[in-house]
Amino acid sequence: MARKWYGMVLVMAAVVGLWSVAPVFAAGEIKVGIMAPTTGSEATYGKDMENAISLAVSEINARGGILGKQVVTATGDDACDPQQGASAASKLVSEGVVAVVGGYCSGSTLPTLKIYGDAGIPIIIPAANSSKLSEANPGNAFQINSTGADQAVTAVKLFKEKHVKKLAIVDQGDGYSADLAALTAKKWKETGNEVVAIEVINKGEQDDSALVTRLNSKAPDAIFWTAYYADGALLIKQLRQSGYHKLIAVGDGSNSPKLMELAGPAAEGVFCFSNPTVEYLPAAKAFAENYKKKFNQDPGPYSALAYDGMNLLADAITRAKSADKAAIIKALKETKQFKGIAGPISFNPNQTLAISNFVVLVAKGKTWSLYE
Repeated sequence: MARKWYGMVLVMAAVVGLWSVAPVFAAGEIKVGIMAPTTGSEATYGKDMENAISLAVSEINARGGILGKQVVTATGDDACDPQQGASAASKLVSEGVVAVVGGYCSGSTLPTLKIYGDAGIPIIIPAANSSKLSEANPGNAFQINSTGADQAVTAVKLFKEKHVKKLAIVDQGDGYSADLAALTAKKWKETGNEVVAIEVINKGEQDDSALVTRLNSKAPDAIFWTAYYADGALLIKQLRQSGYHKLIAVGDGSNSPKLMELAGPAAEGVFCFSNPTVEYLPAAKAFAENYKKKFNQDPGPYSALAYDGMNLLADAITRAKSADKAAIIKALKETKQFKGIAGPISFNPNQTLAISNFVVLVAKGKTWSLYE
């Protein structure tokens, strides 16, 4: 009798233990994590991604959900900071999400891959595109924005077209901008041209005068800023004020109209290498209208890809006929030409986007225009 009672106690303890660690959410729901910087200097982008994913979820639920279950979301704020990114990932894992859509800054996304990988959770990454991500991918991450290598090819093509010979590159030492700087420098040298400077500045730097002096002393035909718009706008302004009137280009981390707001007239004629944005996507017209109606603002640069990321996840779960995490990963790997509003999605063996989606924009007035 004592043995039987002891056995019952062990069983009850095990059940209580399982209840204490198992995710608790309503039956008939599928819980999806959103990871984006909703605070910090890149919060505008992050909130835009969160909005787009939420819009996709509301439309999916209005159609009956996925496998007859309603989708609910939980957001983890990574603040574009690696340490906070790890905390956001741990939070989402503890909340029992079956998958995550998100990742804007590569530096803060990178440490989350192992956390999600250890938990067997798939993540669809709409924005972050450092090649470091695919190198660190434990098999659960899927990038639907073209990589830094694709962007470097796009940049080199424009520089050659503009007869650039001497190129200067400026980054901020983070996972995204340093990676793009290194990839572009390598590609540019392979064409037989010269990289006259690779400079690194701190995030939030207010006085770029010493850097501007060094850059002007190298007499580059073009300067490529590979980091984000807030600091990029200040550098552009100070470069133009110093008398530098040659080509300036920025990477996709600076493709916000806010770059023009902050830089003012100095931004005129600046080139940008960008992921496909709503303005240039015929298939995104209804999305843009619905987004504005729901959030009372225009969708931003990564809204289309974030929206596609959520819809791709829904498609994968439907094809898997299960919300089991391993089954979702398998279905994502098997994706062929999924029709997103930003273009078709298929994956390379390393689970990056199979066909580059980069376009070239040019600043005209206070907006970006497609460069023909």
